[in-house]
Amino acid sequence: MLAGLTFLGGLLGDNEIADALGTAADVRAMLRFEIELVRAQAIAGMVDEEAAAAIESVCTRLVPDMEELTSATARDGVVVPELVRQLRNAVGEPHGRFIHLGVTSQDVIDTAMALKLAFVLDVFNSRLSSVLSQLDVLQSRFGGNRLMGRTRMQAAVPITVGDRLKTWKSPLQHLAAELPRQRERVLILTLAGAAGTSEKFDDKIFAVRQSMARNLGLLAPDYVPHTDRGRIADFAGFLSRLTGAFGKIGQDLVLMVQNGIDEAEISGGGGSSAMPHKQNPVRAEILVALARYNATLLAGVHQALVHEQERSGSAWTLEWLLMPQMIEASGLSLLHGSALLSSIERFGDPA
Repeated sequence: MLAGLTFLGGLLGDNEIADALGTAADVRAMLRFEIELVRAQAIAGMVDEEAAAAIESVCTRLVPDMEELTSATARDGVVVPELVRQLRNAVGEPHGRFIHLGVTSQDVIDTAMALKLAFVLDVFNSRLSSVLSQLDVLQSRFGGNRLMGRTRMQAAVPITVGDRLKTWKSPLQHLAAELPRQRERVLILTLAGAAGTSEKFDDKIFAVRQSMARNLGLLAPDYVPHTDRGRIADFAGFLSRLTGAFGKIGQDLVLMVQNGIDEAEISGGGGSSAMPHKQNPVRAEILVALARYNATLLAGVHQALVHEQERSGSAWTLEWLLMPQMIEASGLSLLHGSALLSSIERFGDPA
């Protein structure tokens, strides 16, 4: 994760998002899945009430052996088998055999990711609303100021700061309006069993899905999500467009604060080890870098659309490598973008 880059963490890390996607959050989400699974199965008559209560009690208080989870994941390629083993040992017989009944590792991990994303998207929505408000403040302060419009980095025709601000704000407004659709697509329950056929649930699968989805605050999709990863690719595209919108703002400001151009002034610029007179537009540069970073990772997520047969190991692992990085980079763009906009002290020339 970007937040773990030692001294670069302050520049390239979003601790709030990293924590929301991290190991502790992962374990909580997976245990929550197992709790709601056994509750729903008890209601459907698949598990007796005594067993369900015993399993829920252990899931609520279990502190997994993280070293064992780590070493087992290196062997199994996925964390769930070891987590289930530890749960069964903690519950004991005869109730332990009802843990994880009818489901597979992908059901647990994909649903856990959806649970974590619910918080992440709330954070994104809040931060994006704040940025849009900041752009409105800049419009009030500087919108009528004169600015030279530039095409292909050459002087074109006079415009106003308000004209430039509209080009910054429009894509962010579109992304904010799209957030609810993204929530509907990615905040889903995955419950389809080993090969996507839910064969161990028989005619109870619909009731179990609906109960679990309701209690987890997720939607129950009308398709098998194991290999249909369009929602993941679509969300990755959303993230790349988000960082791209901030990259545009950063690129414009980098050019505007150049010596000899001086169309804007920002406070809090970074210093140089060799040239103490400089104030480098660090946050603006970071926004450009993050936009290009996510654009690069997006191609990898599209490679992960190829999930062979009923379930894939390699494509799934590729998502694990790429999506957390894209999500954190997007959160970081929102943070740096907000700080950059609030640092603008002069913008264009008074009319």
